[in-house]
Amino acid sequence: MNILVVRNDKLGDFITALPTLYVLKHHSPDNRIIALVAPLNRKLAESCDFIDEVIVDEGEDILELAFKIKKANIDASVTLFSNTRVALAQWIARIPIRIAPATKIAQIFYNRRIKQRRSRVEMAEFEYNLQLAQALFEDISLDFSKPLLHFSEDNFQKICAEYGITKPVVAFHPGFGGSSDANWTLEEYIELVRIAAEDTEIDLVMTFGPDEEKLYDEAKSLLGESSVILYRSQGSIVNFAAVLSRFKLFVSTSTGTYHLASASGCETFTFFGDSKFASSARWKSIGEESKQHHFMIPSGSSGRAKMFETVKQKLKNSLLKDF
Repeated sequence: MNILVVRNDKLGDFITALPTLYVLKHHSPDNRIIALVAPLNRKLAESCDFIDEVIVDEGEDILELAFKIKKANIDASVTLFSNTRVALAQWIARIPIRIAPATKIAQIFYNRRIKQRRSRVEMAEFEYNLQLAQALFEDISLDFSKPLLHFSEDNFQKICAEYGITKPVVAFHPGFGGSSDANWTLEEYIELVRIAAEDTEIDLVMTFGPDEEKLYDEAKSLLGESSVILYRSQGSIVNFAAVLSRFKLFVSTSTGTYHLASASGCETFTFFGDSKFASSARWKSIGEESKQHHFMIPSGSSGRAKMFETVKQKLKNSLLKDF
């Protein structure tokens, strides 16, 4: 069976779709899995051995997208997050079985609509996605391997050689691309970095996305003469993931890089907004839960200050325990 799985939005959202892609592939050796993804996620999707084909949604008009989909000879589709454009394109492509959540006007173009109240946060995002796979195969196993992403050490070894990394790495990622509901200031991140710097048995790295030059320059200025390595992501998401997968600890807000690090096997300290919708209950990653440490940042200044003290103490304790 040729199965289309649609998750054509941001990096973190796509990573929450990976377990669904995995279980559909492993349910039957006859299943061919096709992923419809955003351009940003193309290389990552192509690196997954449980995805057979990748269709990139370039934002073309409905008919062009429908033509792309029709060429793949899809037997069934599982749309994890829908909009009218994507729904109508599948209907035009005449996919026989079209599964999606029963939300929004777009649901009229699907013939298997599953009631999900994601706003209630009764499970995590990736678990809601897995639930949709059961609408196609009732007897499907929802178990998936952890970590789900695996990469060669080559990229990490190049970074080690370039920056003189010789010890276990604790990394801090202060940026978030506007995709998180809560985060610390750059100055607060620097304070956390300085706490970690008290441990002489680790190397410290601050990572930055390719569009975070200003943040990079600000961090460089605040750190002054320091042994902290400032690393700007280069190349594809896959290259960055290969580096993240070898870090011992990754500290960031709840954004795509957190999901990427956790899915690659890295231990994480992650900051979430103080609301049900933005919480770790909904946005925990697909990685090993024992390696995920979640902190909800209150919106009020006093609660925020208290939480920051908690994070500092937890960071100190974690470094003492693990390194």
